[in-house]
Amino acid sequence: MKARSQELLEKSLAAMVSAIEVYNKPDFKYREETFSILAINAWELLLKAKWLKDNNNKIRSLYVTEKRVRRDGTPSKHSKVKMTASGNPFTHGLDYLARKMTETKVLAETAYNNLKALCEIRDSSVHFYNKSKLFAIRLQEVGSAAVINYSKASQSWFSADFSKYNFYLMPLAFVITQEPSQAVLLNKEEKNVEKLISILESTSDSSSDYRVSVNIELKFLKSKADDAVKVQVTNDPTAPKVQLTEEQLKDKYPLISSKLIQECSNRYTNFVKNQHFNNLIKKLKTDKNICYIRQLHPGNPKSVKTFWYSRAILNQLDKYYTIKC
Repeated sequence: MKARSQELLEKSLAAMVSAIEVYNKPDFKYREETFSILAINAWELLLKAKWLKDNNNKIRSLYVTEKRVRRDGTPSKHSKVKMTASGNPFTHGLDYLARKMTETKVLAETAYNNLKALCEIRDSSVHFYNKSKLFAIRLQEVGSAAVINYSKASQSWFSADFSKYNFYLMPLAFVITQEPSQAVLLNKEEKNVEKLISILESTSDSSSDYRVSVNIELKFLKSKADDAVKVQVTNDPTAPKVQLTEEQLKDKYPLISSKLIQECSNRYTNFVKNQHFNNLIKKLKTDKNICYIRQLHPGNPKSVKTFWYSRAILNQLDKYYTIKC
């Protein structure tokens, strides 16, 4: 039987995958609004899963309590679980959990600030509406950071395996068709949200592994140079592909060999760097979702190579080693 925290984690992952799939649809009229709703739902479920994991899967730790009221109307010293209109227990929401987990250093403050920004976009969308294309770009920037932060937190807390998912927002999911002079015409509500996001960006720790937002920039340039970067916007596997920057590759494959060995030593009770381990790594290196081979001189078969690994490799090694309690 699965632990409640694991069940919540799976629901959370399903919500985030749904958010990304909706956002990446070629033509979806309520794209930004739907993404923000589903992404926040995914984050809330992830925080609840972590909260339960840290509280021995006691479901009551998620319940909101309130003071009992005596018959004479005065408050009692004793508390009771607050109930919804249908009689189900109220549970703590995203803001409460994120704030408490930030205070205890479980959640990075920068990730919390990103959630604040995303919630503002969600609230602005749900309770009114957004019409500016520039505002859609801000959602792209904040939403991309929310997905990256989600991936980092899930892997850190649960060693979640995202290797089978295209876990990113397509940078071509929106197209700016109006002139720049038109793009800056935000309505009052959008300006207020934009101001808050800017404040959160400027006051957050720039050295953190997490982000409030990320810059999105894509350029197509004609070039006759032999070393020009070629790109594709097609599912055709024979087409030339977009090249990731080294920084993006490091985000996807953060473990070099020495860090992987250290990670294994800290993670497993029976880990030994021996031939058995080497054979496992040799086999896993063939999976491009797990290992990226970096060549000092690309294209030269004799070039020095280094191997970068995604954290998904740990999920595979878990099958062969015993995780420390």
